[in-house]
Amino acid sequence: MTGAERREQLITVARGLFADKGIDGTSVEEIAAAAEVSKPVLYEHFGGKDALYAVVVDREVTTLLDGIGGALTEGRPRELLEQATLAFLDYIEEHTEGFRILARGSAAGEYATLLGDVASRVDVVLRAEFARRGFDPKTAQVYAQALVGMVAMTGQWWLDNRQGRRAEVAAQLVNLAWNGLHGLEARPTLERRR
Repeated sequence: MTGAERREQLITVARGLFADKGIDGTSVEEIAAAAEVSKPVLYEHFGGKDALYAVVVDREVTTLLDGIGGALTEGRPRELLEQATLAFLDYIEEHTEGFRILARGSAAGEYATLLGDVASRVDVVLRAEFARRGFDPKTAQVYAQALVGMVAMTGQWWLDNRQGRRAEVAAQLVNLAWNGLHGLEARPTLERRR
């Protein structure tokens, strides 16, 4: 096996273990044993478990962001919402191990950072629509965070329970999000009891 092939093998093996056990539950010994190499081989390629984990997470983040970014290229606002929702659920369905790794995260908070990156992309789309409707475009950040959080949490639930097909889950999410966004008030206030 060439050095590049060995490196890819270690990444693949570690990805499966990190998905099952998380970074803290996976040892260098387990990765090496599953790859049928010695620990020094793993250290030679990555320097340690944390560096290997960083490579795995970076690949997953790139895959997810590329999918969502590709979905947010053209279309009317509702179509963009549908496309982004489907792209997120596609990633969950097609890259289940990767999503488990990202959702499990570590103390460094990679998942929160990833969701922040996704929300930034959604924010750009919402800002344009908010400006067109006469709303303060700065408030789009709040809605972008809410939409991404809603899809991410529902995606985690869907992965764990597999209730409904991907398109059905996406349609329900878009229904809630679109109809909620459609009726937005330009200057919302809280109704407080005194």
